Amino acid sequence: MISIPSGVKVWLATGYTDMRKGFPGLSLMVQETLKRDPHSGHLFCFRGRQGGLIKVIWHDGQGACLFTN
Repeated sequence: MISIPSGVKVWLATGYTDMRKGFPGLSLMVQETLKRDPHSGHLFCFRGRQGGLIKVIWHDGQGACLFTN
């Protein structure tokens, strides 16, 4: 289990995302689409076209994390 620090916001990208993207591609989407810093410590969530796949990126202060279901 991963503990998320208090004060962390969760940002949801609207629409669907190409699930072939990794942290670099998703980070670019955060910067260009959401106008946020992907290294801010907040969680950024993306869903695939069918809605059956979710990816979450998070920079925990030590490194980049990419979670998927």
